[in-house]
This record gives sequence, structure tokens and C-alpha cells, in this order.
Amino acid sequence: MKLLVFGFGYSGRAVAKAAYAAGFAVTATSRQPALQKPEIGTEIIAFTKAGGAIADATHILATAAPDAAGDPVLLRYGAQIAAAKNLRWAGYLSTTGIYGNRDGDWVDEDTIPAPQSPRAERRVAAETAWAKFPNIAVDIFRLAGIYGPGRSMFDDLREGMARCVVKPGHLFGRIHRDDIAHGVVAAMRRNANPGVNIFNFSDDEPAASADVVVEAARILGVAPPAPVAFTDAYASMSEMARSFWAENRKVGNAKTKAALGIHWKYPTYREGLRAILVEERGEASL
Repeated sequence: MKLLVFGFGYSGRAVAKAAYAAGFAVTATSRQPALQKPEIGTEIIAFTKAGGAIADATHILATAAPDAAGDPVLLRYGAQIAAAKNLRWAGYLSTTGIYGNRDGDWVDEDTIPAPQSPRAERRVAAETAWAKFPNIAVDIFRLAGIYGPGRSMFDDLREGMARCVVKPGHLFGRIHRDDIAHGVVAAMRRNANPGVNIFNFSDDEPAASADVVVEAARILGVAPPAPVAFTDAYASMSEMARSFWAENRKVGNAKTKAALGIHWKYPTYREGLRAILVEERGEASL
């Protein structure tokens, strides 16, 4: 089995590592392959030179976000992917942002997308484009807020950037980097028929942002920042942050876990945060 990962970034690197451990031969593309650190089990090639790897691949995973022109992988390689003789599976890392605002209600894998920003609209268009390959299994992974080592509330607390913003009733889903890899590898290893499948990669407990800040501070042994009402914090937020807070939904994952036969390694932010600190400190336990 040969996996080609388009995009050797935060999630792509984790998937490549897990796939290699599961027995895949792994190739990954990068816009600047010479600047990438060597990775055991992964051949890193330039994005512009992926033609041969596409022809050899049995599995392809796309991690790059679309821009105004469309999905960068399909724009350059769509025809070659469609013609690839060995290919039997493609995966696309999307976002739960395609569900839009639901005023705190639950969504699941069958919920019809309702994007409410140009960024989310581009994601829906990319999902639709990837779904058009008729002869292979196409898995769309809708990811909640990604966190993990080097990208967690610990970093914000250490840098003095953490804010304990309080907005009653507003909950967010999250997914640990390693659970993305865990779920994608499980999807690749199953015997899937041609067709499109939707998977929600979100943890088991949607939680308030302030709760995560407080828990991270507790684990680090530092005082959390003082609570700030959302209405008071709004004026100083970036446009990206405002769009983040404009949508409120809870993302169900039961169908995803049942279909893939998995449980998350880190079902809530509590387990995920503790695991991050263990990894960062090289400790056996906390």
C-alpha cells in the first residue's frame, strides 16, 4: 500500500507517521521540500513533481486548504488522479466549519452543510470536487479545532496570550492531532467500496473555551487569566477570531466512530492536554 500525502504540515506529518507505522509506504509533498526536516519512513517531494507518486499511489490524502481559485491539488492534478490505475482511496481534510452556526444545536455526519463565510464556502466546493471520483472510495474528514503539541493552550499561557473569554452556552469541539492520524489510518485500512463517506473528527465533549484555559492553567500549575465577558473582548478580537465565535454548534461523532471501529485516544480536552504535557516534558505520567 502506497500513500501520497499532499501537504506535509501539522496534520499531514502526523498522518504520514501513523501510516508508516501501519505498514504504508509514504510519500508527502511540500512547497519547500528542502526545508523539511527528514522524517523516518516518508519521502518528501516537491508539490510540482508529484505526478509519478500519483501514478504509484493506492491512497491519496489532501490536507491543503482551498483558495479563491479552488482546491490546489485538484487544480493541478485532478486529471492525473482520475486516471491513476492503482488508486483505490482518496481522503480530504475539511472542517466542521461547513456546518455554519446552529445556535448551539447538534450536527452530525448527515447534516446538510450551511457555510456562512467565504472560507467555509470554499471548503464545501472542495468537498464537492473531491466527491466526483466515481471509481474509488472518497472519505471527507470534517475536522473540529485542531490542537496538539506545539499548538495548544499551554503555548498561549506560556506566551501570556491566553484569554479566558466567557460566553455562556457557547461550546466548541476539538480534535487532537494524533486522533486525526488515528482516524485517517483507520479509514484507509478498512475495505471501503467506491463512493463518498463523511466523517466528523470532533471530540466527545464540546466545551467552553474558558474551561480549556482553566484546565490548562491547572495542569501547568499557574494562575489562569481573569475571566473576560465576550462582549468586552469582542472589540479587540481579530476578524478571524470574531468569525470563530460567530458560530455555535455541537458536533456529533457517533456515526464516525462506529463506521471506523475506533474510539478517540483523547475523548476530551482533559486527556488531550495531559498527553501534550507528557510528550513535551518526556515524562511517563502526570
